[in-house]
Amino acid sequence: MENKKYYFAVDLGATSGRTILGSLVDGRLEQEELTRFPNNLIETGGHFYWDIYALYFEMIKGLQKVGQRGIEITSIGIDTWGVDFVFIGEDNAILRNPIAYRDPHTFAAIDDYLQHVNDRKTVYDITGIQFMNFNSLFQFHAMHQADNVAMKYCQKVLFVPDALSWMLTGEAVCEYTIASTSQMLDPRTGDLSEKLIESVGLTRQHFGRMVQPGTKIGVLTEEVQKMTGLGPVPVIAVAGHDTASAVAAVPAKDECFAYLSSGTWSLMGIETKQAIIDERSYELNFTNEGGIEGTTRFLKNICGMWLYERCRKEWPEEVRQLSHPELQGSAMQVEAFRSIINPDDAMFANPPSMIKAIQQYCRDTQQTVPETPAEICRCIFDSLALRYRQVFAWLKDFANFDLSMLHIIGGGSLNKYLNQFTADALGVEVLAGPQECTAIGNIMLQAKASGDVADVWAMRRIIAASVEMVKYEPKDKELWDKGFAKYIEITKQ
Repeated sequence: MENKKYYFAVDLGATSGRTILGSLVDGRLEQEELTRFPNNLIETGGHFYWDIYALYFEMIKGLQKVGQRGIEITSIGIDTWGVDFVFIGEDNAILRNPIAYRDPHTFAAIDDYLQHVNDRKTVYDITGIQFMNFNSLFQFHAMHQADNVAMKYCQKVLFVPDALSWMLTGEAVCEYTIASTSQMLDPRTGDLSEKLIESVGLTRQHFGRMVQPGTKIGVLTEEVQKMTGLGPVPVIAVAGHDTASAVAAVPAKDECFAYLSSGTWSLMGIETKQAIIDERSYELNFTNEGGIEGTTRFLKNICGMWLYERCRKEWPEEVRQLSHPELQGSAMQVEAFRSIINPDDAMFANPPSMIKAIQQYCRDTQQTVPETPAEICRCIFDSLALRYRQVFAWLKDFANFDLSMLHIIGGGSLNKYLNQFTADALGVEVLAGPQECTAIGNIMLQAKASGDVADVWAMRRIIAASVEMVKYEPKDKELWDKGFAKYIEITKQ
């Protein structure tokens, strides 16, 4: 085996997961996907759960592959989706599989909490986090109100990446970026708010020690070593929240950029030195999530390709069989701004029919109603680009630096039509890529922890040299100015 360092990344999303082997060779990043597997949502007893044991089993399978090949890995890092958590009992065993954020028990919990426990302004002033019903705070409140037995008798509460690290090492930590998604962390103190923790019947002692990305959690237990054939490999707390790992992988040259993590959801934001918590950020419902090296990810969640994905499932079989470029290419023949929606309107959250919801929005706002797949696709792309322009303008007001560049990362970075629309709408240069940014950030943070990379800017230089990016230059300014004027008029109705 050649003499180079290998890093093992576990990248878990809400629908699937994978294990990846990464290494640095001559200033460039190399990756190999070892395993890919589903992350199944389990409905039983009136709730939706994640199977934490199945995820652990898949991690072990990936590590066994490494052991069978005789590869010595330098470290292991785990990133996952946000907000969800696992309860651990006094006998050091998991108390029931974790309830998933998609469970409807929080639908009423958010309003109940904000009316009877702490008001909306108080919670935002402490956390600076965007209000969403599935945030951990409201999950805890729903469980506390229901006298949830696992919560009642737990000794530890571990967010999902921390729980998986605990299963590998026996060490309990609370990684900063994943904790920030809970709506319980105070970014000014860098720790969980005791006021908010106690408001849901827990204490600070229930949570592990707070650690920053790049911290060594522990090493593989003897049990895991025997199962995998590996030695006492260190497990590193990377940016446990997948979006934090993704943003760490933005191949920017300097701080004068915004990012758009584009997928089912679109997350648009900037990196800041401190959290931005004021009347304006509260009014616009921006969020302040933890980043690496003491930064804050100041961002807004935008409904992204969820709109398109849902419509695609409803279209006839002959339309679904078209490739994305074929369907989207036909949409380019439709007149621009013929129909516009606000992608973040509540009616698009989870309607029985997304097509009918879009059509009804257009009827309600006295617009031409899109009928064909091409017309609906064009409506979605125009509307997303215009919403991005609106949020980007707000970010420019908040930033204390010039925003001259937008980096699009994630699966949506492959969507050439929407990327060009975004450049046109914003009037700035757009760089698209990498697609697999979360795993890249995970691996690079392990490399930083091992001393192979000095800081985030060294990480980003290596990433920029390792991935192919596509540049989109803005054009059609006058056309998009008219489109934005129509968007503002329509969305104010």
